[in-house]
Amino acid sequence: MDSIPELFGSAVFGDEEMKARLPKEIYDSLKATAESGARLREDVASVVAEKMKDWATEHGATHFTHWFQPMTNITAEKHDGFISPVKGGEGVIMRFSGKELSYGEPDASSLPNGGLRNTFEARGYTAWDPSSYAFVKDGTLYIPSVFCSYSGEALDKKTPLLRSIQALGREVSRILSLFGNASGRTATPTVGAEQEYFLIDKSLYLKRPDLVTCGRTLFGAPPTKGQELHDHYFGAIKPRVMSFMADLDKELWKLGVLAKTKHNEAAPSQHELAPIFIGANRANDHNQLTMSVMRATAEKHGLVCLLHEKPFKGVNGSGKHNNWSLLSDTGVNLFEPGETPSENAQFLLFLTAVIKAVDEHQDLLRISVASASNDHRLGANEAPPAIVSVSLGEELTEILRALEKGVTYKGRKKIQMEIGADVLPKIPKDTTDRNRTSPFAFTGNKFEFRMPGSSLSVSDPNIILNTIVADALKEFADALEGSANFNADLNDLIRREIVRHKRIIFNGDGYSREWAEEAKKRGLLNLATTADALPYFVKDENIELFKRHHVFTETELRSRYEILLENYSTSVLFEALTVLEMTRHNIIPAAEEYENELCDVIMKKSSILGEDSASLERKILKDVSDLNEKLAALMIDLQEKAERAKTLSSLEKATYCKSEVRPAMKNAREAIDALEVIVDAAFWRFPTYNDLLYSVN
Repeated sequence: MDSIPELFGSAVFGDEEMKARLPKEIYDSLKATAESGARLREDVASVVAEKMKDWATEHGATHFTHWFQPMTNITAEKHDGFISPVKGGEGVIMRFSGKELSYGEPDASSLPNGGLRNTFEARGYTAWDPSSYAFVKDGTLYIPSVFCSYSGEALDKKTPLLRSIQALGREVSRILSLFGNASGRTATPTVGAEQEYFLIDKSLYLKRPDLVTCGRTLFGAPPTKGQELHDHYFGAIKPRVMSFMADLDKELWKLGVLAKTKHNEAAPSQHELAPIFIGANRANDHNQLTMSVMRATAEKHGLVCLLHEKPFKGVNGSGKHNNWSLLSDTGVNLFEPGETPSENAQFLLFLTAVIKAVDEHQDLLRISVASASNDHRLGANEAPPAIVSVSLGEELTEILRALEKGVTYKGRKKIQMEIGADVLPKIPKDTTDRNRTSPFAFTGNKFEFRMPGSSLSVSDPNIILNTIVADALKEFADALEGSANFNADLNDLIRREIVRHKRIIFNGDGYSREWAEEAKKRGLLNLATTADALPYFVKDENIELFKRHHVFTETELRSRYEILLENYSTSVLFEALTVLEMTRHNIIPAAEEYENELCDVIMKKSSILGEDSASLERKILKDVSDLNEKLAALMIDLQEKAERAKTLSSLEKATYCKSEVRPAMKNAREAIDALEVIVDAAFWRFPTYNDLLYSVN
């Protein structure tokens, strides 16, 4: 085996490879394009394409693909060969042009578009994103790309992410210039996306149509032993799982993914992988790669990787904690408190901008993690509630309170809080316990957004975070540029914004009933479900926000609204139809078979030992019969509601699925789970939670 330094990035056409293979002038031009968005020259593209093809074929590639991220939370690709005929038609050469590198034209009419085009308008375009490195996987050169319609609208998740990064960088530059550019001239958001997942045996997975179709179990009685003893969390990793993890690390390292930490999570068969921070664009690409490689590697080990947010009721769901920070072009983390007055003031201004952004745009942050699957996860088992709040820890909260009131901070060091005149005490990274119930927590030099779900594209929350923080910074820069007394105006601005937005700060238990009541008093939103949250997406002020920073046009935003509504309703209806099929074809027949078996036992016992000898069997028979009869009626109700939902418009359908279809499924599940407990295992036709959660050794 190669050493890890030799293995790492070996399948990536990265900076060192480009520097070694490209002429200096071509390399410099390409770097300018990647870093500043300068237009890619045709001659540069042609040279890069030739060198990239040579490198890719040396690594076994025979095809190339523009790898893009449509509105599906997964990636898409169309593979074309390097092969081209020579003149005369005899023989072939391997050819790759600058045009083929720069642009593609997938026939992508079936991908989600939210009404941006009709089915007969099939043309779409991909364009190379040179700020993210190409790589070779499975004999194909993958070229990270954006995806747009024939008329130029963004049809993907990468394009708005890149726009939001640019918008944030523009406003950060204005703020840094106010402080004399000591920390750098601009900054880019960095992201570390922790990925939680379940591993189960493939043979058992294939026996559960709900897992195959919907990604989660739609019924299942609680296992005999769940996560109550907490012995799985950080426990010794089982040999089969360790073998999977070792292969996963190697595959990810080859692709340049900075996979760092792996461990058992809280629930049986649940695990986590955490990477090292990198820029938000590449972090997004890497997370998509991570999910894809996880699934493929699991297959090789006879396993299935479940990325659904709540595959099993009653145990921990899986999240994707989005650790977000700002790194300047000189390598300074703008969320490090610093030790000089200017750095302290700068830190406080950026901190205040985030607090303001989160408070003013609670709706958008909730929408950024909205899905039918994540709704099952939020609010329990270490997943934050749907109420958005910011946890700063007690010390930082006290510092802000002292600033607000203009009084002496009585913490580690008594200091009168005057921005730009006195030094804040150095704030250690761990001034308080980690709040695992907080949706958005400051954790030393970054913010951990804990609401995103495990199957989500990490682009969604970062598009929102980048945009709303850019908007807050724009307002600050507008107010402070040209100030005659910068320190005084800065001090007043921070105090004013703390007063306006302190309602969003909460360091306590996000699960408590008291917090829900307190949050309501504070005027915070509680958008419990996706159907509740999505209408906020197209509010006038949100449309104007995205237009102001050139992240979405109104048309693009409304198309995403329609896609999210459709995804929610379709997911719920898939589940309803799966419940109907599994219940009618397997669960009710299994219960009837068991009823027949009980009748036979009762008849035999009664004939030999007398009428009273089978009292236990008679009770079980009555329970099974009553539940089965109830379940049959519930199936009629669920069928009617599913059919009704199909006739409604998009928002009406989503609302109806939330208020009618999901409760009908919940009622059915209660009856099915009760039956599972009673029906003899010999008659039950599906693997149970005990089977699924403890099958991997």
